[in-house]
Amino acid sequence: MFKSAIEKAVVDVLDTGSKLQAPAVRRYVAYLRERHPGENPAQIVARLEKQYLLAVTGSGAAVGATAAVPGIGTVAALGAVGAETAFFMEASALFTLARAYVHGIEPEDKEARRAMVLAVVLGDTGMAIVQKGLRTSSKNWAGALAGKVPGLGAINSSLLQQFIKRFITKRAALMAGKILPAGIGAAIGGAGNRALGKVTIENARKAFGPAPALWATPLHNVIDADPLPALDAAPVTKQ
Repeated sequence: MFKSAIEKAVVDVLDTGSKLQAPAVRRYVAYLRERHPGENPAQIVARLEKQYLLAVTGSGAAVGATAAVPGIGTVAALGAVGAETAFFMEASALFTLARAYVHGIEPEDKEARRAMVLAVVLGDTGMAIVQKGLRTSSKNWAGALAGKVPGLGAINSSLLQQFIKRFITKRAALMAGKILPAGIGAAIGGAGNRALGKVTIENARKAFGPAPALWATPLHNVIDADPLPALDAAPVTKQ
């Protein structure tokens, strides 16, 4: 059951990731810049990391807490595992693409966005697959994905195979722990997701390097191109 839930979550997040196009990501980062005027790229990156970590930690704890409900908790938690896994990956996709945007990297092609997200979540293994597929030893593989890249279908196929294999290994025990009753699942779910979130953050730091010193585009130019949504509709992650 866990394997099928994870595989479905992988497909769901890839579909969602393909919809996270450049304008939506730009609006997300612009929203943070507008709320915190004067902050440099490194400070906004820190906010992206904090929001992402709060989001995935909260979702893990919420699923675990479901198991504490007498009589129906464990059954409900099992049903929620697939949805929570999808949320974890969707949050990872938004975080990765927003992090890339701060560096001026905006993949327009859906295959390029998928490759970037999967490579960051996988870490060294994923980055090596992309570098090999692009036939480059350059650490700027993420920047290369911003342009037209042939053969991304094959690269994504390799990434997805590795992702499912590793994701199942890392999350199977965590998912089992989340459905434990008496509140134990909430603690395991929150701590486990927080640990996985920290790994993704470290992978992103390795993939993109230090944030640029200055913004390449003034905030008013970004807002003029992609008007910000209303405050209650802003694409912020759950906290």
